[in-house]
Amino acid sequence: MLQYRFKQSFSAEPSISNKLFDLMEVTFPGLSSLAECARKLGASWETASTPFMRFHDDIAITHVGVLEIPMQIMGQKLTVGGVHGVATRAEFRRRGYYREVMSEVLQYCDTLYETLVLTTPQPEFYLPFGFRVVEEHIFKVKCNSTGNTNSFRVLDFTDTKDYTLLHRLLETRAPVSNIVGVVKEKPVFCVNEGSRTLYCAEDLDLIACMEIEDTRLHLFDLVTTQICPLKSILAKIPQPIEEVVIYFSPELLNVKDVQAFVHAFDETVLMVRGKFAAEGEKFMLPRSARC
Repeated sequence: MLQYRFKQSFSAEPSISNKLFDLMEVTFPGLSSLAECARKLGASWETASTPFMRFHDDIAITHVGVLEIPMQIMGQKLTVGGVHGVATRAEFRRRGYYREVMSEVLQYCDTLYETLVLTTPQPEFYLPFGFRVVEEHIFKVKCNSTGNTNSFRVLDFTDTKDYTLLHRLLETRAPVSNIVGVVKEKPVFCVNEGSRTLYCAEDLDLIACMEIEDTRLHLFDLVTTQICPLKSILAKIPQPIEEVVIYFSPELLNVKDVQAFVHAFDETVLMVRGKFAAEGEKFMLPRSARC
């Protein structure tokens, strides 16, 4: 017998968390460990997400989660709804359960948010529900940074100082872009970035989500109270950098001769439902905010 539970609260029934992550691990292997990492950083999935689930014999068979993402879009601050963790067990697919749950999700969201976002490698699942694909771009800048002092250090979240720094900057961060940026958001950031290497430049009061590949710097996000010029970041890196690939709109980085390229991040597309003022602009939703 099937039992449907609408907007079940994690706090009202803590056991629902284990049932959800059983489903998540089948659908998205490794997600449970990412969620546990975020929990250790003080930003748990359960405090951020509203779960919409269907059960069979007390086993979670379908889930769609909704969380809030405070954003700045075209200079205006707003809270958008993030749809995430969409999953149905394989043996229960093609029976209409996902459609029923998503319909409940949209009824709930339409009373709260003018804009919904999600990222997915399978946009065809969401087109019937009024979501549309919004084109994203990466940005490339040629440079000739010969390397300077090594001012970045790797954050260690077992250190109370670094843990406190992360929370302070996430709570007070400036949007990385005025076209599309995120402010005062923790859970999605901690799930996406908490298990990665994060770098801190103390004198810039900045946390950088970045990777260096030979002489190429990949810059995914900056968590800081004031976005600084790109040259200030390059000056903190001790090795030569010839190209920077930026995964957000770089208009605040004070760079010239930027080339924009249409890009599907990690083979996923951004989909939106409702108003989205940045549509048609060149931007990317940062890796740290993709859900």
